[in-house]
Amino acid sequence: MNKKLISFLSLCSLTVTLTACSSNSSVNNTSEDLTSINGIELETIGEIDTYIDLNDNISVDGEGASVDKNIITINSSGTYSISGTLSDGQLIVDAGDKDDVYIVLDNANITCSDNSPINIVNGDKVILSTAKDSENNISDGEEYNLEENIDEPNAAIFSKSDLVIMGEGSLNIKGNYNNGITSKDDLIIQSGDIFVEAANHGIKGKDCVVILDGNIKVTSDGDGIKSTNTEDSDRGYVQIEGGSIDITSGEDGIQAETNLIINEGDIKISTGGGSENASTKEDWGNWGPANRGGQNTTTSDIDEEESAKGIKASSSIEINGGKLDIDSSDDSIHSNGAIKIKNTDIDIKSGDDGIHSDATLEISGGDIEISKSYEGIESQEITLSGGNINITASDDGVNVSGGNDNSSQNRPGANPFESDQDAKLTISGGTIVVDASGDGLDSNGTIEMTDGLVVVNGPTNSGNGSLDYGSSFNISGGTLIAAGSSGMLQNPSDTSEQNVISTVLTSQSKNTLVHIEDQDGNELITFSPSKEYSSIIVSSPNIKDNSTYKVYIGGKYNGESENGVYSEGTYSGGEEVGSVEISSSINQLVQEGASSSGNMNPRGDMKPGSNGEKQRGMGKNF
Repeated sequence: MNKKLISFLSLCSLTVTLTACSSNSSVNNTSEDLTSINGIELETIGEIDTYIDLNDNISVDGEGASVDKNIITINSSGTYSISGTLSDGQLIVDAGDKDDVYIVLDNANITCSDNSPINIVNGDKVILSTAKDSENNISDGEEYNLEENIDEPNAAIFSKSDLVIMGEGSLNIKGNYNNGITSKDDLIIQSGDIFVEAANHGIKGKDCVVILDGNIKVTSDGDGIKSTNTEDSDRGYVQIEGGSIDITSGEDGIQAETNLIINEGDIKISTGGGSENASTKEDWGNWGPANRGGQNTTTSDIDEEESAKGIKASSSIEINGGKLDIDSSDDSIHSNGAIKIKNTDIDIKSGDDGIHSDATLEISGGDIEISKSYEGIESQEITLSGGNINITASDDGVNVSGGNDNSSQNRPGANPFESDQDAKLTISGGTIVVDASGDGLDSNGTIEMTDGLVVVNGPTNSGNGSLDYGSSFNISGGTLIAAGSSGMLQNPSDTSEQNVISTVLTSQSKNTLVHIEDQDGNELITFSPSKEYSSIIVSSPNIKDNSTYKVYIGGKYNGESENGVYSEGTYSGGEEVGSVEISSSINQLVQEGASSSGNMNPRGDMKPGSNGEKQRGMGKNF
């Protein structure tokens, strides 16, 4: 038989540099630098050494493989082509410790009713590839015949060695017993079309899971993709450099025991039945193990804390590019340590928090749309320096350390977040638009704003405020527009370098315009709140000392609107509420008929109307 030369995509220029996994660890890895990962060279498939035909009587043409009934064993290094159908049999790799084994699946179909169809017992590394345009199917049974107290193998494709999957064909895997793919060492997906169905976890690697490219679809009752090493700080990570990934999982979509790094890729994740099966519900948990049915969990597969988060890491998450679409029952993006996000398109629907980090959360770029969440973004320390962030939350929009009212504690699935007066929200750039039923911006400690645009719509109830902070809110730059209820109104601090106009109104319907202009008729802002409101706080570098500004409500505007903020047009037909002279950093105005009672504002003075006259706020501070 003539030898064939089978070539596959070789990512010859790929390298990963990982530092110790801690909450402040830095990962420096770009696709241009990759040449190897943990010592595994990514190379092409060369000439075939041995051909194995599974049809009828199993035949072997070449060296390095033996057959015992329906079990084929590869016992030495080489390149092996596998084709045909093997019903209720196994392909076993049991080579030397330093042997590299290359397996080319060329329209191979392997099933085993009581064990792993592909079981890699030993070898230095195994490259499992698919021939160009081939379709390959690997499937196991629902019960394994294992010795007592032995829980491995536990996957349709199981490996105790480093495993690399690549190719230009398709690989369909059904893990009916437990997992789809498991590696007890490194697991790297270089290329190919890979489709996994699993009764428990879809793709699992102990030391790491690295995805460089490919088209991957996972449907699992447990986690979609996970890495599990808890003993080595530089292991247990998941890294994604590209490809298309589609995960539907009962539990976490992608879970890393240490770090999770996404540099590129088109990733779609649905967990726990999606956001409709919210973890905030009292009956939450129907995604859990008792209701999965069918899978056989082993000791190594049982998590102490099961969850249905979109992507989750114990140490840190870095998202540096790509596109993410997450619909999760639990938090959509969750780290027990740190999160950094930039240059990424992210769409989130969450049954709990949109983005949650226990320690620090930094967003420096990208387009982030959180269209559904309990709390939008949450951490002990949040830094927003760039990007476009849109948040819709049924509680707080941006929450630092759980909120002053500890509302994040009083629900099923809550994060164990303690109040922290040292917590800090820093806004130094970007556009942040919040639609919140609870507090818009909420910090148990401080808020610092130096640049950017912040727009808050809501809340409408008097038990929350568009701004809520425990210690101080200093604003020295950027534009802040916050509309909401007035029952818990809190203005920025009077130590702010940039001036603020705060207006209390009678109840206004949603989309009723608010227009502020200076004494010469020059527009400061025209804004259309998306919800009912009775207060509006505006801060802008254009609010000048010793100037007078008029506030109008209603009317119409013939210009363009973005995020409710109008520009490049003219305003007309509104009702003047009153005027305010800028004599201090916090300047307040109360519309005639509006109630200022109950307003929490220790840093500003309310000027309620009297005798039917419009009132001029004098900017006096307590």
